[in-house]
Amino acid sequence: MAAPTPSPPAVAADARSNPTRGRTRVAVAQMCSTEDVEANLSTCAELARRAAELECVALFLPEAFARISRSGKASIATAESLDGPIVRACAAMAREHGMWMSLGGVAERDDAGGDARRRNTHVLLTPLGTIHGEPYRKIHLFDAEGVGVGGGGLMESEWTAPGRELTSHATDFGTVGVSVCYDVRFPDVYQALRFEHGADILIVPSAFTKITGRAHWEVLLRARAIETQCYVVAAAQCGRHSETRESYGHAMIIDPWGEIVAKLDDPEEGVGIAVGEISLEYVDEVRRKMPIASHRRPVRRENFTLG
Repeated sequence: MAAPTPSPPAVAADARSNPTRGRTRVAVAQMCSTEDVEANLSTCAELARRAAELECVALFLPEAFARISRSGKASIATAESLDGPIVRACAAMAREHGMWMSLGGVAERDDAGGDARRRNTHVLLTPLGTIHGEPYRKIHLFDAEGVGVGGGGLMESEWTAPGRELTSHATDFGTVGVSVCYDVRFPDVYQALRFEHGADILIVPSAFTKITGRAHWEVLLRARAIETQCYVVAAAQCGRHSETRESYGHAMIIDPWGEIVAKLDDPEEGVGIAVGEISLEYVDEVRRKMPIASHRRPVRRENFTLG
């Protein structure tokens, strides 16, 4: 089968959106956050300014954009509510630029849940600076050995309580299905976002370690795009955050045919944005030419002869 008409390419700095062709320009961010919240939010403000100058309708920030703590204990101690200073500061940026902002992961204090651990919570802000719909609390927590600096491990569940529900958002640039980082290893999440929530765009704000990112990051993201026929927007942390944390970077946007349309190739490029266009017409074209939605069959033992 011939590939559909290629997705719109990444946008040069002097290009402009073409709404008559159903395209929307978005920016995906790459950051190297630390424990310095003020400095991290200053970086967010600069990235929002750049995205607005390039006439983007949305900016996608990575997981832990406002703070990467040196320890789980510190992460719990510094968590705050979603009406706290971090979300308020970002809401002011969204209002200033009239732009959607995806806050890729806020350390949310959970006062009502009876669990001392914090949540890893995604928040979508409207161009008016209001919280859109329900926040998403990361479901799959990253507990793994040999993946950190010097071969150390990470145990996210020690300081983070898991969420329980998937979230999607109907926006004026498409239906956005939300996930965070380690969720990307669980394809059922994305099948549900596509076929139950009607997602056109899947977001994967992340802080992949350098070890896991080098081996798996791009492969996983492209697989999620191909199997759902959705755009994937993956903001990323990059570089050395502390003596114990280092992230892979390579923030990117992938189209529903699995092609990378915008990317920050080298984490040495550090903080920045990659800008690309999302075309819902292209989503429709890919799905029309290869209609996997109508080809899907429930995989149950009674449907197949096994063994």
